[in-house]
Amino acid sequence: MDAFLKDQIINSIKYIPTNIIKSFFIKQSSEETKAIRKKLGFIRGACHVTKDYEQIKNANIEWIRTDIPYPFDAQGNIRPEYIAKKEECRVYRENGLKVMAITAIPSHCIDLDVDSRTPEGRKKLCEAARFTVEDLQGCIDGIQVANEMGMPRFTVPFNMKEGVEFIGMQLQAMYPYRGDIIIGYNSAGPQADLHAGMKPYLQYCDYVGLDMYLGCFFKLPGFMFLFEVMARYLWAFTKKPILMQEFGYISAGKPKNKAEKKAILQSYGFDSEQAARSNIEQFVNNLPKHFGDHVKYVCQNDPTQYADFLFNGDMTNHLYKELPAITVIPGYPHTDEGQAKFYDKLLPKFYDLDFICGAIVFCYSDFPHCAYCGQSDCPTETRWGLVTVDEEPKPSYYAVQRAFDKIRKNDGN
Repeated sequence: MDAFLKDQIINSIKYIPTNIIKSFFIKQSSEETKAIRKKLGFIRGACHVTKDYEQIKNANIEWIRTDIPYPFDAQGNIRPEYIAKKEECRVYRENGLKVMAITAIPSHCIDLDVDSRTPEGRKKLCEAARFTVEDLQGCIDGIQVANEMGMPRFTVPFNMKEGVEFIGMQLQAMYPYRGDIIIGYNSAGPQADLHAGMKPYLQYCDYVGLDMYLGCFFKLPGFMFLFEVMARYLWAFTKKPILMQEFGYISAGKPKNKAEKKAILQSYGFDSEQAARSNIEQFVNNLPKHFGDHVKYVCQNDPTQYADFLFNGDMTNHLYKELPAITVIPGYPHTDEGQAKFYDKLLPKFYDLDFICGAIVFCYSDFPHCAYCGQSDCPTETRWGLVTVDEEPKPSYYAVQRAFDKIRKNDGN
């Protein structure tokens, strides 16, 4: 993880400031961006949708974003999971929704005996990429190759160079056969090392995706103007249509006091962070299994990394099931109303930036459990939705409905 961080810092200093400045002195659109907006309109989407198709469409959401499993098993047979997902996508299309499909990350491919760091693995991966884009014609409308390369949990056991090649070779294999499907990749925040590495492969991209979650992770404040600043940097750096592939705002969560944090540590057999650090393997083993397994996976079972991962980053928010007081966008509290205000402000801004071709909200529905720590009362990954777990609309549902309605009408749809 130290290598990931080091490369990000070096490339961020090298590329981000100059491209932010540059973005104000270059054309604010391109023929590619105009073509996507003309063909598809401004992409209006959401992740993790329910099966209530009419409720989704009533929010003026036209696209859904979902994972597509790697198509073949280790013996080369088409996997039942892939067939089932293809059928799911077909049903979305039948119900008037377009589909953005996310392909498998490196570790999932390796589990199926496809390691693109080897000649045989590279051949298999490229064949699967071509098969996927041809086989899903008529079932999907867009492909995002892998997810947030550079974020350790989506990248390990690859380093960034290997991750770039993993994405690039698939885009190159898909490009001649993509038909009307738009293809690209995404990054978590600016991720300048990823985009620098992807330069030779941009010719095979119809778009570049940007994921941003300001004021929701880390012990840092977020600011609304940074959404435009980072989108501008990426536009100037890549010259490709920018798709806000994931963005959102948590609708609940508050800080924990010292006594509450101590009680959580004690529930795992330790009285302090210092004590947990001194016997970190035992501490991780005492965590709920889902949580402990996630720590071990991201750290690649290296106990020397456990403490930094748990206590020096945003995983502390999972551990303590909190959002620190500083983790917020000023003026946008982590409440249902604050979340709605976030979308009211941001969606029109994205539409007004000519180099942005769409916005996919994260996410449509709240989750019953956190995907990373497994806890139901962890706000970090459970309260992003426009609707509740019971599919009741939140104020943010209506905020998105209003904003997307104006965009839809302005596009002439």
